Amino acid sequence: MAFKTITREFEGFLEDRKSRFLAFLVPVDAFESRLEELRKEHRKANHIVTAHRRLLEDGRIEESGKDDGEPAGTSGMPTLRVLQGAELVNCAVLIVRYFGGTKLGGGGLARAYSGSAQDAINNAELVPFQKVLTKKVSAAFASSSDLERRVEGLGLKVVSRDYNETGVDLIVEGPEEVLSEL
Repeated sequence: MAFKTITREFEGFLEDRKSRFLAFLVPVDAFESRLEELRKEHRKANHIVTAHRRLLEDGRIEESGKDDGEPAGTSGMPTLRVLQGAELVNCAVLIVRYFGGTKLGGGGLARAYSGSAQDAINNAELVPFQKVLTKKVSAAFASSSDLERRVEGLGLKVVSRDYNETGVDLIVEGPEEVLSEL
């Protein structure tokens, strides 16, 4: 399965019977801080529904959908299903709802939340997900410049350089497939 992800925040919007749904699609690392910001920024909002998916080191996916006071199963899970359907990982959706005065019912809520999440995804620049790993490589002083050129040519990032009596140890970071070539 070819997962996709995002590198920055994107927004979506949906209005249904005067209720407004503001969707924010964010990288999962920004999830907690963005939720806190939205709670401060939208104090008068009735609900902030969330869903996230994170690919764990062992290949399993951690995911959740939270209703934040909406009737159980009408908001968090439909939003999570949209993330699943788009095959997104390492991202989260936060949806701020302002109540418009008319109750939407269970089906209406599910359609509105999933629709606003889908709008954010439609507005997003999706990129193929690549698992990023780190690897330690070593070289003698005589071949250290060749190693540096090779690392740069592969587009890998040097996290640290440690010189010792025999040469240099590099900690490099990059996509799993590229690291295997090194």
